[in-house]
Amino acid sequence: TAQINALHGTLLEFGETIHKGRAAMEREFPEALERMKERLPPYLIMVLENQYNRLNELDSLIEDIEKQLTSVARQNETCKRLLDIPGVGPLIATAAVATMGEASAFKSGREFAAYVGLVPKQTGSGGKVRLLGISKRGD
Repeated sequence: TAQINALHGTLLEFGETIHKGRAAMEREFPEALERMKERLPPYLIMVLENQYNRLNELDSLIEDIEKQLTSVARQNETCKRLLDIPGVGPLIATAAVATMGEASAFKSGREFAAYVGLVPKQTGSGGKVRLLGISKRGD
């Protein structure tokens, strides 16, 4: 998305408007580039073409990584169990397993959720429980 937005912004700087989104970029970029060839230096056209080609390379790389994650998730027992949860795919399952390591290290699901910053951390002694803040680590 960042690459698409950067290319979209560059096109706007030179007076070319195309619709937002990847599909629109695929459809409209070649025509916009042809129109710009008449008024922009060849070097700039080459830079724009390279940036557009980089988008396709990134798509291919992302697809390869997703296949690898799917393969890893299918081989790991903990990932397999996580994949049974609705809404959890290979990316979330492998990230959770990589983050938590051994699930038995946590006393409860809430403790794991606090560890990754989804719910407030708990601390206390003498039977008195205090809730702390939610982590801002981004996990």
